[in-house]
Amino acid sequence: MRVFTKTLTDAPDGFFDAEVRGLRWLRAAPDGPSVPDVVAATDGSITLSWVEQGPANVAAADHFGRALAALHQAGARSFGADWPGFIGPLPLDNTVHGSWPEWYAVRRVLPYAREAVDRGALALDEVRVIERACAALPDTGEPPARIHGDLWSGNLLWGADGRCWLIDPAAHGGHRETDLAMLALFGAPHLDRILAAYDEASPLADGWRERVGLHQLHPLLVHTVLFGGGYGARAVAIAAAQGQ
Repeated sequence: MRVFTKTLTDAPDGFFDAEVRGLRWLRAAPDGPSVPDVVAATDGSITLSWVEQGPANVAAADHFGRALAALHQAGARSFGADWPGFIGPLPLDNTVHGSWPEWYAVRRVLPYAREAVDRGALALDEVRVIERACAALPDTGEPPARIHGDLWSGNLLWGADGRCWLIDPAAHGGHRETDLAMLALFGAPHLDRILAAYDEASPLADGWRERVGLHQLHPLLVHTVLFGGGYGARAVAIAAAQGQ
């Protein structure tokens, strides 16, 4: 059996446990995307079943769009998760907190905006713009979805078996539009086909395209904390547009 082992020296407590629990939770969704099997894990490593890579083709994108819809429909008990998470090297607070707008603001957006201030990557007046946007987040009334949570294109593994596999999750109960917005943030192969297949399988709520930027606030602020640069400016511009 071929396997892949990932290690991290001085990994934070619970780092690989969060990945194990997230992978298994995603894998348990009926008709969801393919997820590697967890073969073994320690405090400093995780070993997964090997996935032979192949091309990102249209057929795989169509299948993935439908499977992603099924994953989201598998649902979650609440917004958040039963375990503390990570996104990249940063801790991710999965504690339950009210409705989605409240939870997203308190657990996903504001902590990273304030951390960005502490690291000199954002100014206080810029954070106030983000705070005002958080106070006006729309609520589509949808139940918690079972989401990957860090679904940028680098966490899609296109397999030789014609399927798209999910890796490196920050899995939790969240808003399904968050995963779709993350796919769009840095561009995913055949994104239009993925979205069309998803919408056919599980029609999206009116106005979802206008909400993409709001769902991108969290990953943009995570990148602001980690890398600085223009990510913070982009997040502030999205937040400012929300208030117009």
